[in-house]
Amino acid sequence: MRKLRVMLLVHSSLVPPEDATGPDDPRVDDCDTEYDVKQALLALGHEVRVVGAYDELAPIRQTLEEWQPHIVFNLLEEFAGRGDFDYYVVSYLEMMRVPYTGCKPRGLLLARDKALSKKLLKYHHIHAPEFAVFPRNRAYKHHPNLPYPLIVKSLTEEGSVGIAQASFVENDDQLKERIRIIHETTQSDAIAEQYIVGRELYVTLLGNSRLQAFPIRELTFDQVEDGAPRMATYKVKWDGDYRKRWGINFQFARNLPDRMPETIVKTCRRICRVLDLNGYIRIDLRLRPDGTLFVLEANPNPGIASYEEASLSAEKAGVNYQQFIQRIVNLGLAAKN
Repeated sequence: MRKLRVMLLVHSSLVPPEDATGPDDPRVDDCDTEYDVKQALLALGHEVRVVGAYDELAPIRQTLEEWQPHIVFNLLEEFAGRGDFDYYVVSYLEMMRVPYTGCKPRGLLLARDKALSKKLLKYHHIHAPEFAVFPRNRAYKHHPNLPYPLIVKSLTEEGSVGIAQASFVENDDQLKERIRIIHETTQSDAIAEQYIVGRELYVTLLGNSRLQAFPIRELTFDQVEDGAPRMATYKVKWDGDYRKRWGINFQFARNLPDRMPETIVKTCRRICRVLDLNGYIRIDLRLRPDGTLFVLEANPNPGIASYEEASLSAEKAGVNYQQFIQRIVNLGLAAKN
């Protein structure tokens, strides 16, 4: 295997400590993805240089010019504090003609805008929840055909940021209050979308023109009362103690209806083609009791710490963590050929 110079591009606050003693070192709690990827690249024999960026391109350009990496492993999820600015950095890498991992700029732009992506998917006859966008600094506008209950969240933030139990709203007063909170806490527009009753499924795909789908994961709610909302809130996603207390689990999907796994994979590949997604992607779906499949979100460049959904799905398919990271690198190199 060819040994590469890999520039690991991360947020300036998420640079792993050089002297970290291992994954249990408390200093890597907030940068576990960055640490895991770095260690995997080193174990594969690559030379790694970590570059932290916040709102300046200068550190990136300096490393590109002086070190001339073979590829940039892109772990940036925001730029200048904006989650929807990550595609600007990838566009810069495109202009510098350097290979990079993950999704191309257009895919990032389309998928990060939850409203635009839903419009495109519906145009291609792929089911998505009904929705309305509520921009910041504009008066509230009533949408009489928007069906309650609704989930209110940021239009552009990822990782369930801003999603709590109070995001589930059942009337206009609750909707207006939650929109106000999203505007204030995330500094972004809000989107309110139809709550879909059903099983929550996650599919990880890997590839450029040809996409491999890994085993389907599911978020289960064993102790939630019937009729109560079942949502991937911020605490559900990031707080293991909270999940344990409420009987919420991430696991591999079981007992799906006949031929449903094939339908799910086919739909996810169509989603990637419609939104021009490549590299590594996670698609979030809801499967209604009547068998109708709804797309909640398409997530290019999802979390790839060793314990996260994408990595666990790859491992279930026989691709260990180091192999998974190497395949992401190979796809980035191939995309420039």
